[in-house]
Amino acid sequence: MSSDPLLFLTDSSGKKISPSLPEGKKNFLIDIDGTVCEDIPNEEPDRMVTAEIFPGALDFVNGLYEGGHRVWFFTSRTDDLKEITENWLNAHGFRYHGIIFGKPRGGNYHWIDNHKVTATQYEGYFSELRPGHRDTEVFEKND
Repeated sequence: MSSDPLLFLTDSSGKKISPSLPEGKKNFLIDIDGTVCEDIPNEEPDRMVTAEIFPGALDFVNGLYEGGHRVWFFTSRTDDLKEITENWLNAHGFRYHGIIFGKPRGGNYHWIDNHKVTATQYEGYFSELRPGHRDTEVFEKND
């Protein structure tokens, strides 16, 4: 497992604030079903055991990990599917820091955070990430 590059910070008054990552390093939150393997609903866990990996997924994910980024799977699978999920990821050689279960189902995610958020929608293939143009909604400041 790669070392965890979190930086523990304080504000100008010396109070601890949320940790951050060094410049150029990211926390990647990667979906499982429909993103790194075939899309399987929680109601069919027997299919999860033999799920087919999408081409390029393993190399892409492991490349992020080996590049010093933090790799987390963020899935709509529930906690009762933890063993199946971990066994499948490990059997196929995925390198990751952790799994977050219970992502809301249904898609159309809108994330609000006090930290920088970048999103990439998986569209059927993996390649090098590059900046693209997407509309971003922001809070309008009312003076």
